[in-house]
Amino acid sequence: MTDYKATLNLPKTDFPMRGNLAKREPERLAQWESEGLYHKIRERFKGRPKFILPDGPPYANGDIHIGHAVNKILKDMVVKSRTLEGFDVPYVPGWDCHGLPIELKVEAKVGKVGDKVDAKAFRQACRDYAHEQIDRQRTDFKRLGVLGDWERPYLTMHPKYEADQLRAFGKMIERGHLYKGYKPVHWCMDCRSAMAEAEVEYQDHTSPAVDVRFPIADKADLAKRFGLAADQLDAPAFLPIWTTTPWTIPANRAVALSPNLEYGLYAVTGPQGREITVLPTEMVDTVLGRWGFSEPERLAVVAGRELLRLTLQHPYLAREVPVVLGDHVTTESGTGAVHTAPGHGQEDYLMGLEYDLPMDHQVNERGVFFEEAEYIGGEHVFKANPKLVALLEDKGMLLHHEKYDHSYPHCWRHKTPVIFRGTPQWFVSMDNGGMREAALKEIGHVAFTPDWGEARIRSMVENRPDWCISRQRSWGVPIALFLHRKTGELHPETPRLLEEVAKRVEVDSIDAWFDLDPAELLGEEAADYEKVSDILDVWFDSGMVHFCVLGEHEDLSFPADLFLEGSDQHRGWFQSSLLTSVAINDVAPYKGVLTHGFTVDEKGRKMSKSMGNVVAPQKVFNQMGADVLRLWVAASDYRGEIAVSDEILKRVADSYRRMRNTLRFLLANMAGFDPAKDAVAPSEMLSLDRWVVARAGELQDEIRGAYDRYEFHHIYQRVHNFCVNDLGGFYLDVIKDRQYTTQADSHARRSCQTALYHIAEAMVRWLAPILSFTSEEIWEHLPGERDESIFLETWYELPSVTADDVDWQAVITVREQVSRVLERLRNEEAIGASLDAQVDLYTSDELKTKLAVLGDELRFALITSEAAVHGETDKPAEAEAAQEMEGLWIHARRCDHDKCARCWHRRPDVGANREHPEICGRCVNNVDGEGEQRHYA
Repeated sequence: MTDYKATLNLPKTDFPMRGNLAKREPERLAQWESEGLYHKIRERFKGRPKFILPDGPPYANGDIHIGHAVNKILKDMVVKSRTLEGFDVPYVPGWDCHGLPIELKVEAKVGKVGDKVDAKAFRQACRDYAHEQIDRQRTDFKRLGVLGDWERPYLTMHPKYEADQLRAFGKMIERGHLYKGYKPVHWCMDCRSAMAEAEVEYQDHTSPAVDVRFPIADKADLAKRFGLAADQLDAPAFLPIWTTTPWTIPANRAVALSPNLEYGLYAVTGPQGREITVLPTEMVDTVLGRWGFSEPERLAVVAGRELLRLTLQHPYLAREVPVVLGDHVTTESGTGAVHTAPGHGQEDYLMGLEYDLPMDHQVNERGVFFEEAEYIGGEHVFKANPKLVALLEDKGMLLHHEKYDHSYPHCWRHKTPVIFRGTPQWFVSMDNGGMREAALKEIGHVAFTPDWGEARIRSMVENRPDWCISRQRSWGVPIALFLHRKTGELHPETPRLLEEVAKRVEVDSIDAWFDLDPAELLGEEAADYEKVSDILDVWFDSGMVHFCVLGEHEDLSFPADLFLEGSDQHRGWFQSSLLTSVAINDVAPYKGVLTHGFTVDEKGRKMSKSMGNVVAPQKVFNQMGADVLRLWVAASDYRGEIAVSDEILKRVADSYRRMRNTLRFLLANMAGFDPAKDAVAPSEMLSLDRWVVARAGELQDEIRGAYDRYEFHHIYQRVHNFCVNDLGGFYLDVIKDRQYTTQADSHARRSCQTALYHIAEAMVRWLAPILSFTSEEIWEHLPGERDESIFLETWYELPSVTADDVDWQAVITVREQVSRVLERLRNEEAIGASLDAQVDLYTSDELKTKLAVLGDELRFALITSEAAVHGETDKPAEAEAAQEMEGLWIHARRCDHDKCARCWHRRPDVGANREHPEICGRCVNNVDGEGEQRHYA
């Protein structure tokens, strides 16, 4: 037998079938770095319109986790896709470096400030620790394939950043946004510091819930307000409150009622006998049922406003407290009367301002009562609860006591309950300078992805209290202010002084402030002023990226086009950036905001080391490759929770291999193709080739639109479907015969190669933002002259083509129906491969017209040895109706002709040529003749 293998155009490429990503990706990273790829991109796109995506800084503490990977990969996909659109998209990574987590790590190593180490040495230890963490995280971020200016990141602990932050702080002061106030703030007893709203998270907690009597100090006044005679109140009278924080009762200064609720005066009978109580009429049955009291007698009813300034007796302290009115009082829980301690609650504080109530200061930074606190001096607030409950019971003031499960604020770092504690702090006012109104207006100008983000941040800004920006710690940017020792007022030249401090900080970091002798700046006035020792909230640090980075970096500009972070940042970085930008510039720092969800396992559970469901990105890219991780991110709908597990990643790896093998097939079948001289003009390409290029053009429009809308999972779905269905399931299957059997330089083959070239050029760009390493590898194996990296490119301009001479969608549908019949014949062992079959199609007139255009080439589309189309009326009894297509009947059977040794088609002319007795006439023509002519497939 003659070996015709040498006459075939078999696939050939150096592009490996196996990705071996874990080994090849680090080599690619080293190449990118040695070639300075990021800076070449900057140079290539210099002068183009900019797209600015600032890095919301991760905290410089600990190894990166899977959530970090999601965030950085999403940003990288935005940067690379916008670059493909022709924008100049610099990416400057950054780190958040100050704050408590680093302090705690350093304390564990060197001790607390003032114990074994002085403050300056402690700050240097914090700096050193942060640098170590940054180096570790930077290595892993780069390993993910994220391109950026990694050697020049911004750091919130960089002296220039710290100095500019002070300058921005000065601008906010000049515009009247800063004030100092003694008010309750969230206080972490482990941090021993005030906390911002963004640092508080709510968790389930069990508290002691108590109902407590507040005796009426003047029963005659009570009777008068209810329109009764004094002698009608023939028993002890009280107003009951309900609270889940008994430890705050020592600081009680009032009881708040709703001005609009209807309150009844009831005679009741309890364990202490007959007594008189005041309750909302709509709550009386619920409350008395909780107490175990029965048979209430309603004596009179008034609106709550009628009881304003009614005098009550504190339940165990020798002082009287008034009734006040507040709209925050409801009937959803409790007794309709709210215990008010201005030093331990936001609404209580507002009541204190309105009614000039004292604010008690009885609890220290560790949550322990000062020794002078009556009954509970020296006790921790939570340990004081049972003692106070026992005291109230002993005094006859306890009506009810039970455990109460509810959502309670916790420190997001320590995961421990926090308290409200009245302390002197620095605040940014939400309303005095009009910041709240301006921020809400700016929110309306921002494009949110997903769109529900607007309502989320709007609600938070509408309802948030003033921003407490001061912290009582050592590692942070100082609140570099001078206060008059007697008046407490800021120095009248504060803006100038802040600039002087900033200049020093720019040289010597924040140590410049702590080392500063006030006389250097204040001269003879120094004795009259004291330096503020507090530091700024770290959310103030990161919230100044728009000022300290966008406004200062030569590659960046203000405002940003997009901020991209996790959905928790509506209350964190998005909000702190918005408020500081509005306070300084009157505009939002971003035009768009994109949020992604958190990672969970395949069952929707949070990642937890104890549960063993943590997926470490380091393990993934060291075993499977970063491109698999990137493809998982792209395939996930980031708008909700993002599921990840070993099984999910295995499925993603399978999809990766399918796409990689599809590209490998394209590359292998372009062997010997030089686009400069071999490409076929679009109008001269075969119909099927024009169809697939047109399909790629349609898909590219969809993909570019999806990138523009940040719909990465739609891109993954469309590209994967294109590989599986349009290419693997149809086009690539059909063209194998033409590619392999026609003459190497034939029009039919070059037309096909031209189509493959166009598809590969487009597809490598579709995938580049997602499969960055693989796309660069593909790029190097594409034919023709090209730039050194795919990341120096913009979108490929596919030729404008039409294939309207053939209805290929109808052909595809017919092919699917024929394939079902052939599969059955294979199962019955009537045929082996589909080329063992011949098919007769009986169709409606409309479908016959569509298929008849192909003539003898229909068999190539169906991949059968023979195929003919007939009218519907000619169908024989053995023809079977197509399952999912009307107007089509199929008669398929084994073809009895001899099999061609070269193309494997069974043809009647196999053996007709004496010189080539083993092959068909078509193959003889391709081997020794002028070559066959194809028009369609």
